[in-house]
Amino acid sequence: MPDVFADLVGQDEAVVELRRAAAAAAAVLRAGAAALVAAGPVSGDGSAADDAVSGGLDPSAGMTHAWIFTGPPGSGRSVAARAFAAALQCVHGTGCGECPGCHTTMGGTNADVRMVVPEGLSIGVGEMRALVLRAASTPSGGRWQVVVIEDADRLTEAAGNALLKAIEEPPPRTVFLLCAPSTHPDDISVTIRSRCRVVPLRQPPAEAVAEVLVRRDGIAPDVAQWAAAAAQGHVGRARRLARDPEARKRREAVLAVPRRLTGVGAAFDAASALIEAAEAEAEASVTEADTTERAALETALGAGGTGRGAAGAMRGAAGQLKELEKRQKSRATRAQRDALDRALVDLAGFYRDALTIALRAPVAPVHTDTATLAGAGAQKWDAEGSLRRLEAVLACRAAIEANVKPRIAVEAMMLALWKG
Repeated sequence: MPDVFADLVGQDEAVVELRRAAAAAAAVLRAGAAALVAAGPVSGDGSAADDAVSGGLDPSAGMTHAWIFTGPPGSGRSVAARAFAAALQCVHGTGCGECPGCHTTMGGTNADVRMVVPEGLSIGVGEMRALVLRAASTPSGGRWQVVVIEDADRLTEAAGNALLKAIEEPPPRTVFLLCAPSTHPDDISVTIRSRCRVVPLRQPPAEAVAEVLVRRDGIAPDVAQWAAAAAQGHVGRARRLARDPEARKRREAVLAVPRRLTGVGAAFDAASALIEAAEAEAEASVTEADTTERAALETALGAGGTGRGAAGAMRGAAGQLKELEKRQKSRATRAQRDALDRALVDLAGFYRDALTIALRAPVAPVHTDTATLAGAGAQKWDAEGSLRRLEAVLACRAAIEANVKPRIAVEAMMLALWKG
């Protein structure tokens, strides 16, 4: 059976560093256990063991209590964090992939590993304070409490301050693993960054992504090669493209945009089509979860009950239902923006192909199936025009990330693409 790092594609240097850190963490625990035995009988609160462990966390030896995994989308930030968490819980300290610690962590059922996956636009201070409080408890499995925060760049300022306090004065057996696009102050605060070890990840090469699709998912080699190139190194997206016909249709519609930009009216029509497609994709992805959550909450609050007070209980539940609707609306907004961003990445890949063709650069195209269209665009626009169009797409992504209304940002982009 492969070990826990097997799915971390094209990140050999990071894997070496994380293996060394996991081994150092295991050595710390063994040293703490030996010191405890040598000290003789102690009280059952574990304080002596905690003191031994906290005194042994030496960053220079490979292990520390706070880490930041950075890299572009699809590089495997959350995969790396989860694999490292499993290695820390591994009874052998290696991430063997076979022991109970590895199995439960990778399966998401380990009681000592807490995953924070933001569904909305941000991670609030209330959620972070509750998480920090729970993370301060003694590990039930006797190894480490591990807190994995995906998309740590979505921490609000107050939530970041709450996390900072915990990282500054960490519990003796708690490890924080943060995932963010970069260490830029816009993504993670300087004070948090200064107290963490950074593990930079790179965009995995298409060949490595294709190999994983063939080996792990049983996808035909030619399809895997196409999907890996089209996804631009994003493993999850490559898998969707290879296996989901609807994902391929959405991509084809996006790549047809350059042909549709024949005038102002066509530019606005293309913008509307892109926004509506993103909204439809997002709605399809969250509808089932929304329905299940609401049904579960209503049942917990007494919906359908016939006993005395059931109707009154439901009337008093309006506030909780409203709070659920607020969370679901935030999740839907995030899903829409994520779907739109995937479309913009595809569009940027097309204009990147046109630019490389215009410059006669010796690099493979991102979208092999639209290379002819990109070549025609390169002849029409030349390198400068292709570059301006690529910059327009990237500017649209940046504007949406800065909370510009998506429709306004996309309409401005379409007009810029038409004008050139």
